[in-house]
Amino acid sequence: MTATNEATATHEVELSGTAADKVRSLLQQEGRDDLRLRVAVQPGGCSGLIYQLYFDERFLDGDAVRDFDGVEVIVDRMSVPYLNGSTIDFSDTIEKQGFTIDNPNAGGSCACGDSFH
Repeated sequence: MTATNEATATHEVELSGTAADKVRSLLQQEGRDDLRLRVAVQPGGCSGLIYQLYFDERFLDGDAVRDFDGVEVIVDRMSVPYLNGSTIDFSDTIEKQGFTIDNPNAGGSCACGDSFH
């Protein structure tokens, strides 16, 4: 680790075992072992903020990282306060398939559930 790498910062986002398994499976399909799950909050949506989940090979200045049995989850410095205490899960049912975020910091959300404030 170099002196400029601040990957020692950590966050309070939880990744369920089901979500970690799904991320691991998706990474295996990609055939890459250099990717991490990045979770961020961006302005947008009908309630003001939207979640972003995507694979990223980069570490940015101020990123907070946690490892969940080999699955690294990265949160950028600006998103950490919005996401602390959140839990990322994965649903695969007839009604719904995809990642969900249970965020105790969200004051409310829109009807579609894609944005919050």
